[in-house]
Formats: sequence, C-alpha cells, structure tokens
Amino acid sequence: MTLAGRTRDRRPRRPERDAAATMSLIGHLRELRNRIGIALFFVLIGTAVAFWWYEHGLGDFIRAPYCNLPDDLRYNDADGSCGLLVTDVFGGALIRLKISFIAGIVLSAPFWLYQVWGFLTPGLKKNEKRYGLSFVAASTLLFALGAALAYLSLSAGLRLLLSLAGDGVVVALTAQDYIGFVISLLLAFGVSFELPLIAVVLNLIGVLSHSVLSKARRWIYFLTIVFAAFITPTQDPFTMLLMAGPMCVLFEIAIQVARFVDKRRAKREAALGLADLDDDEASPLDAAPSPLDSAPSPLDPAPSPLDAPAHTQN
Repeated sequence: MTLAGRTRDRRPRRPERDAAATMSLIGHLRELRNRIGIALFFVLIGTAVAFWWYEHGLGDFIRAPYCNLPDDLRYNDADGSCGLLVTDVFGGALIRLKISFIAGIVLSAPFWLYQVWGFLTPGLKKNEKRYGLSFVAASTLLFALGAALAYLSLSAGLRLLLSLAGDGVVVALTAQDYIGFVISLLLAFGVSFELPLIAVVLNLIGVLSHSVLSKARRWIYFLTIVFAAFITPTQDPFTMLLMAGPMCVLFEIAIQVARFVDKRRAKREAALGLADLDDDEASPLDAAPSPLDSAPSPLDPAPSPLDAPAHTQN
C-alpha cells in the first residue's frame, strides 16, 4: 500500500450532511411534487367523507339558518318542509360536490398542513419554527372564530334582508345562490379576523411599532367599521356590527401585544448598549480577533503525515 493510500485510510471520515441541506433544485421540486400529491390524496379522502356526510347531517347543518326563518320568509313544499330550489339538471350534483370539496379541505386540514410544514421546516431556524407554529395555530383559531360568528349571524341577516321584500312576495332561494352567500359570508368573517394577527406579525419583525399603533387607534377602529360595512355580503347593520365589534377587540389586543414586545425589545437593546444609537448610526462591533482554539477541530483531531511541516518530513 502506498503512503498516499495509508494516509487516506487514516483520515477520519466527516459526518454525513443533512440530506435536506444538500438537496438540489430538482430534489426540492421532486419533494414538492410528492408532498402536493399526498396533500391532494388526503383532500380527496376528506371530500369523499363529506360527500357521504352530506345526507347524514351536513346538508341540514348548512340549510339550518335558512330553514329556521318564519314560514313566510322561506320556501315550503306541499308537506310544509323547508327546501332550496334547483333550477337546472346538474345543479343538485354540483352543489353537493362543491360543499363536499370545501368540507373535505377543512376535514383534511391537519394532514395537508403537515405536508406544507414538512416542506418548509428544513429551511427554518429553531426560533422561526416556533414562531411559525404559533402563527399557524393563532390564524387557524381566528379563522374558526370568525366563521362561527358568521354562521350565528346568518339567520338574523337573512331575516332582515328577506323581510324587506314586503307582503305579497314569495321568497324562494335557489341552492346555488344560498350556498354562494353562505360561503362568501364565512370567508369574509374568517379572513377579516386575520387582520389583527398581521399587525402583530409586523410588530414582531420591527416594521410596525406600538407607538404608531397607539396613535392610530381611532383611525383603526373607524376603518374597521367601514371595512366591515363593505365586506359583509348582507350589508345589514347587525352583521356589520357583529364583525366590527370583535375585530376592534382583536385590534386592541394586538396593540397591547405590541406594547409588551416593544418593552422587551427596548430592554434587550439597553442591555447591549444600543438604545441611544440613532437609526443612521452604525452599531459598535468588536473588531478584536477571537482567540485560537486550543483543542484540535473535531473534524481533524490528529494531523496526518502529509499535514506535517516540510522540514520534519526530510
């Protein structure tokens, strides 16, 4: 065996790198394709479950706000039962598929969100993972809270809007119009309740300070009411106030969270001596070189013969 061969055998092997850290662009695209396929598979299963559930309670749950209205404000068949009209051949099938697909996305959310998180996790640091999980949990809770309030306001909003037609008018809603109205109202409430969370995120990354939010509190409340008046599909005062009231409370919570975050940030900067620096002034840096390690590197604990000085080899 030659000297080079013996030297190559004596050198310790480096630890294997994380496959996610050394994955090529093609590897990332392949992983993305696989995770999207798995997520769609779970959505398909959730849609199938919701399609079966439609005739076992889901359809009644969606029609309940409309069927709870007085008899003169809804359509009743010959038996006095509440129902929605279908005006074309494929209308019933499409409505059931649409509801099943939306319900399937909700039912399978933990599974496809896990696939999204699994794809993003290798590129995140430890604190970013913690903030990411907190953001996902808070956004999911806020969206569910908004959707629940929207569902509770459906009956009151429909009663107000349908009663404006007056006497002598028969109200008969089609299934397409009613389902579209319900979905738009649920999405409007759910997405609107995410806005205060965006303010908290902007404060955490240093874009929006507590002082700015506190000074703009009155404008925030005013614009929230205006936003609720435009975004609610019913356009009635009851639904508008039901959206604007909780949003104002959530914005106030966001302002208090920003106050707490800014106080902690100020204490940390004061401890580092950075509190008195102007925005255009560079922070002080320690230019002194760091001491050399007294112990060998863990990747090369013992020098090889080829690493020895030239005069020792002669």
